[in-house]
Amino acid sequence: MAFGGLDKHQNSAPMADINMTPLIDVMLVLLVIFIITAPLLTHAIRLDLPKVAAAPARPTPETITLSIDAAGKIYWNAKPVSADQMRAQFAEAGRRAEQPEIQLRAARATRYEVIAQVMGAAQEAGLERIGFVTEPPQGQGGGSPDVATPAPAAPAPAPAAPATKP
Repeated sequence: MAFGGLDKHQNSAPMADINMTPLIDVMLVLLVIFIITAPLLTHAIRLDLPKVAAAPARPTPETITLSIDAAGKIYWNAKPVSADQMRAQFAEAGRRAEQPEIQLRAARATRYEVIAQVMGAAQEAGLERIGFVTEPPQGQGGGSPDVATPAPAAPAPAPAAPATKP
């Protein structure tokens, strides 16, 4: 042990162990001092702000959900549209003063060519805010357990007749 005894009959070599008790006491005292003084350092300044009539805050932009299924079919806010209808709606959205934000959802098996055409059509219409929507992989615990998994944006396409090649 680190304590020297009163019995002088034992080996009278000097004690070489460091007594940690005083060091721990000092550390705990400093910790208590910092806990007490830390809230005092973050003081708030009381201001009596003037009241002025101002324009309301800018609303968030409209969001367009554009979904593409594995077959390449395009859905505008969960409603199926053709490529020409999509371009017309992009042109209309591009003329607005407040441009909408496009959230692009594509199935994993969607061809990149279709996605590139959709992005190109949006760019031609002058729309610049395009975001890709993804879902976290199952079983990795990426999200909170009390948050529900969002439903798929596009309805499943109806079974079609087999395509014939010309």
